[in-house]
Amino acid sequence: MLHAGRRVWAVGSVHGEAERLAAVHAELARRFLPTDRLVYLGNYLGYGPGIRATVDELLRFRRELIACPGMFSYDVAYLRGSQEEMWQKLLQLQFAPNPREVLQWMLQRGVDATLAAYGGEPNQGMAAARDSALTLTRWTSTVRSAMQREPGHYPLMTHLRRAAYTADGALLFVNAGVDPERPLSAQSDALWWGASGFANLAEPYGGFRSVIAGFDRDHPGLALGNHRATVDGGAGFGGPLLAACFDHAGEPVDLIEA
Repeated sequence: MLHAGRRVWAVGSVHGEAERLAAVHAELARRFLPTDRLVYLGNYLGYGPGIRATVDELLRFRRELIACPGMFSYDVAYLRGSQEEMWQKLLQLQFAPNPREVLQWMLQRGVDATLAAYGGEPNQGMAAARDSALTLTRWTSTVRSAMQREPGHYPLMTHLRRAAYTADGALLFVNAGVDPERPLSAQSDALWWGASGFANLAEPYGGFRSVIAGFDRDHPGLALGNHRATVDGGAGFGGPLLAACFDHAGEPVDLIEA
């Protein structure tokens, strides 16, 4: 839960675009008000060229922000996206019934860039999956250890939230959307893989005035709909990174693009 504040900044999918994230942070530091809150909507990993630098920048700006008077650690929220979900599954690949197929599927969806960032080799992973569960466990342990050697990276990835919402119950923040037919407690993978009903949300979901997501496969920019919004300019796919500021009515009142 995001504690009482006037506005909430929401940062869309970063996808390893560290330079764009640093530019957004530089502008955000100038515009951020003492009562503002900040939510990162997931997908920090995958696709882009600066994944480790992206995580470093996330941690750096958090330290800067919560050092400001009146700010606390719970005023900054990091959500889990599909990239972080896949990365977690990769680190537990030895438990998958069909690890080779799972690994191949993830590599085709951006995990290859994250794996390379932490020194992993897809071919070694595929070979380990063909060999035995023990060999695969050793490989995933090596990859995990590489992430753990980067200060703060592993703890951040293991403490991501499924969703965030404002204290007054007005705004819900998610990675890719919600299934309107399910309560929030039963959303499961719909939060980071999306659901077809989200695009056609016709009434408030779960009592929230608006649901704000950070990823859309079409990367429409700042897209507003009935009781919903998406903040995805296409970072990692040739587009800009966006950070939008919302008031408690769910209306965008400011926008940063880098």
